[in-house]
Amino acid sequence: MIDKPFSESCVQNRDPILAVLRELFADRRHVLEIGSGTGQHAVYFAPELPHLVWQTADVPQHHAGIRAWLDDAALPNVLPPLALDANDTAWHCGRYDAVFSANTLHIMSWPEVELFFAGVGEVLEPGGVLAVYGPFNYKGAFTSESNARFDAWLKARDPASGVRDFEAVDALARARGLVLLQDIAMPANNRMLMWRRMA
Repeated sequence: MIDKPFSESCVQNRDPILAVLRELFADRRHVLEIGSGTGQHAVYFAPELPHLVWQTADVPQHHAGIRAWLDDAALPNVLPPLALDANDTAWHCGRYDAVFSANTLHIMSWPEVELFFAGVGEVLEPGGVLAVYGPFNYKGAFTSESNARFDAWLKARDPASGVRDFEAVDALARARGLVLLQDIAMPANNRMLMWRRMA
């Protein structure tokens, strides 16, 4: 039996995120979580949002850990993880009325961020919503000293990663028919960005 992976940040951010998703996903049915990571968000959010079918997804090397959390929770509305790599278009075949992703864009390269939005534009139904949680810069500037330190840490680990500029990310979303609904300040200098696909 695999030990369940654990993320302290998931525990710290799950309640503020849930408060936003309760409202945003109130009339949704089928959500794709891109980058389910450890699986902790899925097993925490799904019982609180029982009207949703929650589809986990991540690169295959994370699937065993996600399945360990899902197996323990045994929730009826969470589906086993899909193999999802931004560089592969195989996941573009699904259809969802909501997409959620937390702490992913800053660990991707910029070409992968572009492919993320291209894929969301394919799988999100007209009228569907996208919620992205994480740190963002505004007009090229960090919003806090801690985010600047985090960006330096990310780039030391992978020079292609880094805290993304809101304006550049929103431009990618708009190019895929997504219109910004809200940009909400979250704890620990993070944001929740929410878009709706208009057509």
